[in-house]
Amino acid sequence: MKNRFFEIALRSAGRMLGKKTRLLLVLAQLAGKVKDVDWKNVKVTSARDKFLVLGRMVKAYALGHYRDVPVKTILLIIAAVIYFISPVDLLPDLIPITGLSDDFGILLWVYNSVLGEIDKFLTGEKSRLVHEDSGYSG
Repeated sequence: MKNRFFEIALRSAGRMLGKKTRLLLVLAQLAGKVKDVDWKNVKVTSARDKFLVLGRMVKAYALGHYRDVPVKTILLIIAAVIYFISPVDLLPDLIPITGLSDDFGILLWVYNSVLGEIDKFLTGEKSRLVHEDSGYSG
């Protein structure tokens, strides 16, 4: 994929990979942007849910709760989040509806590229929740 803005986001992701505080700040920005998007105008089905899954995966990685993920995968996910929260990209987000279409394109590309790792994360996340609910401390 050739997208100069995504390449910038990928380099930025590489610089913050081991920095828990910076990753959590990016996740806070993601939460704010996800909240601000008018989702009823979004044609990409389940885009919001995909962003939330990626956000949970980055949070689990940042907090050290989930590290069973290749570095390339987590870098792509962090870069997709950075691209989404950045107002300056291929199509500026200030353009109504159209401004987010490139963001959703990047999201879908990254999500589908790392779907196997996302499935592993979701399986582990579900397992952890079951153990927590049962009182199991493993």
